[in-house]
Amino acid sequence: MKNFLKALDNCPIFDSINSDHVSAMLDCLGAKTHKYRKGNYIFSAGDKAGSVGIVLSGKVQIVRTDYYGNRSIIGEMKTSQTFGENFACSDIEHMPMDVIAAEDSYVMLINARRITRTCSHACAFHNRMIFNLLKIVTRKNLMLEEKISVTSRRTTRDKLLAYLVMTAKKKGSDSFVIPYDRQTLADYLGVDRSGLSAEISKLCKENLIRCHKSNFTLLQNPVDD
Repeated sequence: MKNFLKALDNCPIFDSINSDHVSAMLDCLGAKTHKYRKGNYIFSAGDKAGSVGIVLSGKVQIVRTDYYGNRSIIGEMKTSQTFGENFACSDIEHMPMDVIAAEDSYVMLINARRITRTCSHACAFHNRMIFNLLKIVTRKNLMLEEKISVTSRRTTRDKLLAYLVMTAKKKGSDSFVIPYDRQTLADYLGVDRSGLSAEISKLCKENLIRCHKSNFTLLQNPVDD
């Protein structure tokens, strides 16, 4: 566990909680650490919901797969980030999506009820953790709204441009690196990979963007706010 103390210290669920108390807190919470190889399922759609996950190392993705096998990446979490809290706190019985290790990863799982319900020892950190969990859920909902604003566009071109403009604004620069390769970007946008690649090529030829792998530069603002 010592190898992951920095990741836990940077995790928003432990915000404003003394890092010296983390080990005792984890014992109280019944936290368990698991190793997952790239491509392994941490949760499958239909699994019992109720756990909050913390990425100790690596990267995980929340993926929705439709009846025809089309994948859409709902979210991607890296070291110190959390996942599953929206489902765990909503009181639904089963996971509606898959959670998959996008890289070899170590993940900590905590039963959400151990966070939201004060234990018999009345640990002082519980109220702070509940407040932190509420902030995380709220931020995730805002991120989901952003994704919907992108993926609700009608064409692949419009979805791509909306995503690139949104990312540029977040980065505060016209040049930025996105966290996706072509396939995962297509999955995030909910479009066909070949169609996405064709649109990227067209935008480059139209001198709207410059692109090399995951590096993008907006040469002009191609969409309205």
